[in-house]
Amino acid sequence: MLHTRDISGGRPLSRARSQYFFNRSRKIFPSGVTRVTVERRPVPLYVARGEGAYLLDVDGNRYLDLNNNFTTLIHGHGFLPVAEAVADLLHRGTCFSNPTEHEISLAELLVDRIPAIEQVRFVNSGTEAVMFAIKAARAFTGRSGIIRVEGAYHGAYDWAEAGQASAPSVWGDENRPAAVAVYRGTPSSVAEDVAVIRFNDSAGLERRMDEIAATTACILIDPMPSRAGLIGPDPDFLKALQASARRHGILVVADEVLNLRQSYHGASDRYRLEPDLIACGKIIGGGFPVGAIGGRSGVMSVFANDKGKPLLPQGGTFSANPVSMVAGRVAMEAMTEEAFDALEKLGDQVRSGLQVAIVRSGASFSVTGAASLFRIHPKKAPPCDFRSGYPTPAESSIGNALCDHFLQRGIMLPNGAAASLSTAMTPYEAEAIVATFADFLSTPAVQEFEASR
Repeated sequence: MLHTRDISGGRPLSRARSQYFFNRSRKIFPSGVTRVTVERRPVPLYVARGEGAYLLDVDGNRYLDLNNNFTTLIHGHGFLPVAEAVADLLHRGTCFSNPTEHEISLAELLVDRIPAIEQVRFVNSGTEAVMFAIKAARAFTGRSGIIRVEGAYHGAYDWAEAGQASAPSVWGDENRPAAVAVYRGTPSSVAEDVAVIRFNDSAGLERRMDEIAATTACILIDPMPSRAGLIGPDPDFLKALQASARRHGILVVADEVLNLRQSYHGASDRYRLEPDLIACGKIIGGGFPVGAIGGRSGVMSVFANDKGKPLLPQGGTFSANPVSMVAGRVAMEAMTEEAFDALEKLGDQVRSGLQVAIVRSGASFSVTGAASLFRIHPKKAPPCDFRSGYPTPAESSIGNALCDHFLQRGIMLPNGAAASLSTAMTPYEAEAIVATFADFLSTPAVQEFEASR
């Protein structure tokens, strides 16, 4: 078994330079950061550069990166084909008000690969992609309401957020989860247009659809919601969702901003879901800002302005900028079917290795995920939905200890989010992940956690 100190080199971690930059940042940024998702252990680790599967921070510490900028970097850092293509492009201009051939090439690639995509519009982020997919469903149906899964993350659009950050004190009855707002001051009318269901609850889904079909434009579904547990979909749930939506004239919107990385044809195809619209992002930008809305040409016609004002106007100063388009095309071209298969094999190695370590130790942990994604839960049985996966205070504490253990051994494991692999990784890195976890299961912190259960 690989020694867990091999990744970090066994050096004590210095954070002096990161502390220096954080002290400067606290004077000019709220809380010292520009994204709420930045982790502090106890200060943010400021990155100097990335090299393949690894990050190097400003203090010279080297880490295996299991975050990959929130699953975006499917090839890891500094992927040479993308770097060369972008470098060649920079001196010729990075953004124009006119279209370029580069947007056509990336769009053609997506149309060729993703069965549900017949036409595409590009935007600048996953949040925008989900927002415009919801707006497109509204424009197409003439209805305003949406149905979404409790706890799933869909970006920062008010209607996509409602029900995203639920907690036991506010999430309501399990048969009718509350559309809890993410931030104070959210208009109360937002909750009136959002119905929340539980993942893999077929009966609850059908009941809510029957109740509010006349006012519902779409059901928003992430085929494997990361923040809701990175739990696989029940085939019967997706069948019920598809059938009920068709019966009521409700559009199915698949949020694959994160989960497009699950296969060459995307997550919906993997799980036999046939959405009307798909929101894409992350890996299709090759490390640059991007989002895309794709779907059936009949539904996508709401964006068309051939005969005057479209049903849904959509612009964006940096939408379809050539840098993102070229980087995305090159990155996606490198993700052949063979590349996806190899990455999934690596994911299988990690997930099975983690599970073996759990069985050998008898610890109260479980593993979820698929393809190049995995998540470790401090729970004996894998959760089946957001509520069963919601951590207790003790579970949150041991989860933090798990991340700290990994970090001290040179592996950056996201705190409570989806961990992702990249094509820059090898079986060596997979073995290091498993060995580090097995080492953690033998620590006093885990023994105390087990004794308290």
